Amino acid sequence: MIDVYSWTTGNARKVYLMLEETGLAYRVHPIDINKGDQFSPEFLKISPNNKIPSIIDQDGPGAAPYAMFESGAILIYLAEKTGRFLPSDDRARLDVLQWLMFQMGGVGPMFGQAGHFVSRKDEPGMEYGLQRYVKEAARLFGVMDRRLGASEYLGGPDYTIADIATFPWCQDSEKRGVDYRDYPNFTRWFETIAARDAVKAADAVAERLRQGRAAE
Repeated sequence: MIDVYSWTTGNARKVYLMLEETGLAYRVHPIDINKGDQFSPEFLKISPNNKIPSIIDQDGPGAAPYAMFESGAILIYLAEKTGRFLPSDDRARLDVLQWLMFQMGGVGPMFGQAGHFVSRKDEPGMEYGLQRYVKEAARLFGVMDRRLGASEYLGGPDYTIADIATFPWCQDSEKRGVDYRDYPNFTRWFETIAARDAVKAADAVAERLRQGRAAE
């Protein structure tokens, strides 16, 4: 059993998606970041950077409980635990890890900033931030579109943790001030992944949390 301490954000949903794709048993412990749950002493023992998501794998290395934070590290761990969604071939593995880091260092932070300013666009003093981050979000969509014109998925020919990490951040692209349909290769990729059963299940977990119900 894997205990997931998280909420409804893009970083949270990538872990739900990975767990649904792998079929690992898990239970969710809500960490409502709007109420400051991420600063509780109990949560900080698991996630010292007070960020969601974090997990405790009750059957971790050495058959003992093991806690992890940082969503990208969690995806690598789960991929290695299950032998899925991360190639064993050295070159293919490195391709996937590069695109995973692209999400961690670019898509996540920049889309988050774009969403922040788009949601506050009518407030005074938002214009510079709005232009800066929406422009960067559009650039990143362009990077993905070019990549997906040459490759079926971000990391290569197969669906991997690079796609699992990136997809949740690309949902509701209008919240980033971008229409994903302006990027045809990206649109093909996005709609292919959106149709996966695991995506629907992961979205349902996030929705139950929004509605205040336990998601197990």
